[in-house]
Amino acid sequence: MPPDGTFLKTRIAPTPSGYLHAGNAVNFLLTAALAKKHSAKLLLRIDDLDRERYRQAYATDVFQTLRFLNIQCDEGPQSLEEFERHWSQRHRLNLYAAALEKLKETNAVFACTCSRTQSNACTCFQKNLPLDANGASWRLRTNENSVCVRTIDGNETIAHLPAEMKNFIVRKKDGLPAYQLASVVDDLHFGIDFIVRGQDLWPSTLAQQFLARQLGEERFASIRFYHHPLLMHESGEKLSKSAGDTSVKHWRNESQTSAAFFHYLGGLLHAPFPVHNGDDVLKLFGL
Repeated sequence: MPPDGTFLKTRIAPTPSGYLHAGNAVNFLLTAALAKKHSAKLLLRIDDLDRERYRQAYATDVFQTLRFLNIQCDEGPQSLEEFERHWSQRHRLNLYAAALEKLKETNAVFACTCSRTQSNACTCFQKNLPLDANGASWRLRTNENSVCVRTIDGNETIAHLPAEMKNFIVRKKDGLPAYQLASVVDDLHFGIDFIVRGQDLWPSTLAQQFLARQLGEERFASIRFYHHPLLMHESGEKLSKSAGDTSVKHWRNESQTSAAFFHYLGGLLHAPFPVHNGDDVLKLFGL
């Protein structure tokens, strides 16, 4: 165990499904600054299992954004070629398959053939469909038991799974692991003990704690979490990946400097002082 106030390793884990926006940049800066503050190594993990939305240009944008923000990771790929050759999640399919097999052996999952629109009223729980049924996903059998999440300061929050995470999917209809399962397996595989993510991923944190317990991975419960506020449009809507004026790519294409982008971020964050780096973002969030 690391000394009090320090962590072993955290990660930046973008999904290459679009060009990164200013909100992603804030997450990257916070994660890197907190890693430095707590003496943790920083891993770059690119989540590329969604092959329908994956584009090499989006993965390349991750590396370009990190360089633009002057963030250096201690572990992980340094280029698109290195990522695809050694670090893609496709190289860890055996780990995800082993986790799914464990859930199968303990009868922790059931087959579901519902469409996405039917999922809220899924009736497959009682059907006992075979897990190898054509076009079936695997859903985790959830219950009303609470889960515990440890925060950055060591406090514990007890909560129940939200409604949208009831019987959540762990294997998709195409046979690939779903995000929640792959994320848990990866964090355990890489020895992550501290995770920084947006407040919108609080339901995922609860789901992943529940899933880890079903896998018998009690060490996942010791991971510390920090859920940061989201960067929002003036309309109050959450930013989404796009090539619009909130994307980091837009600023690079306009030949803007990193300093100009930090000034822009400071405005979005309503900063009462100039923002020059991740340490200034930490101050804004009271960390």
